[in-house]
Amino acid sequence: MSESVMVAMSGGVDSSVTALLLQGQQYDVSGATMRLFSNDDIGERSRTCCSLDDTEDARQICRRLGIRHYVFNFSEDFRRDVIKPFADSYQRGETPNPCIRCNRCLKFKRFLERARLLGFDKIATGHYARIEYDGGSGRWLLKKAADNTKDQTYVLYEMTQDELSSTLLPLGSMRKADIREIAETNGFINAKKPDSQDICFIPDGDYAAFMESQMGVCCPPGKFVDESGRVLGQHKGIHHYTIGQRKGLGIAAEKPLYVIQKDMASNRVILGGNDRLFSRTLTARDCNWIAMASLNNTLRVEAKARYSQTAAAAAVSPNDDGTVTVIFDEPQRALTAGQAVVFYDGDVVIGGGTICGG
Repeated sequence: MSESVMVAMSGGVDSSVTALLLQGQQYDVSGATMRLFSNDDIGERSRTCCSLDDTEDARQICRRLGIRHYVFNFSEDFRRDVIKPFADSYQRGETPNPCIRCNRCLKFKRFLERARLLGFDKIATGHYARIEYDGGSGRWLLKKAADNTKDQTYVLYEMTQDELSSTLLPLGSMRKADIREIAETNGFINAKKPDSQDICFIPDGDYAAFMESQMGVCCPPGKFVDESGRVLGQHKGIHHYTIGQRKGLGIAAEKPLYVIQKDMASNRVILGGNDRLFSRTLTARDCNWIAMASLNNTLRVEAKARYSQTAAAAAVSPNDDGTVTVIFDEPQRALTAGQAVVFYDGDVVIGGGTICGG
């Protein structure tokens, strides 16, 4: 009897081809779409995921493949577990990555729970990453995708051993161009659909406007200052800015200025030169370990502190309070609280955590 698999169908080309490939491998495939919004009050969505149009695209693909299609309403979970923590993190002066939390809380944890409730053996997604079992350690490993330009392990580092053992990622060994070719060959309506780009609940990228209109957070104007405290101008609300930002400051200066710190208590944004953005050390909390049960000693790794950043050589050491200290061999630019730092050994994800300090 074939294993049953529930595929997370976003309406995009990747998840659609995932379902097709698994069907070709003789799995008993069904598709399911997660509705993360209860209404349309978040505004127009362009190049995001989880919209009503996406649900209809997923339904049409499932119909074409002749498989069942489920729709799960996770809107309350999404607001509680993703949107609210995002807003709380911004209020602390951090720059969070909500996609990582959405993967942890919904796209794997809740989705797997629902699949098991319905009697499915496994789940599958269209993420670009690979999962392998290591007999030597007895652990499931998360590994980089074959197409390094599409690798998504950075946003999957919080996966648990249970989730890894129950998840299929058939696109991990493929290239995006091949995925689109397969979709076109099979007449999929979304073969040329653009990839999602924005945070799904903030499609225009205006975080401050979202915080004010949807979360009721006040973002009053304040002062731009330099490191000595000298006032350089007025900012339009501290939530409009992130560490390393240069554009949109509206400050005339002899040399380029960047956001190097946010003082939430005094509502001040501190500006400085690009050289002030580089540092070698960070602290991370809430770590999840994949390749091992825990970190007990200092370990040499390659560490990646932003999704688009290249991993850099570093040493990670455990602290008594459960956090870890990461010391890079070379200074890194704009290490930002709220972002994730993910640790690698070659293609293997060792684990990761949330940056909470320098």
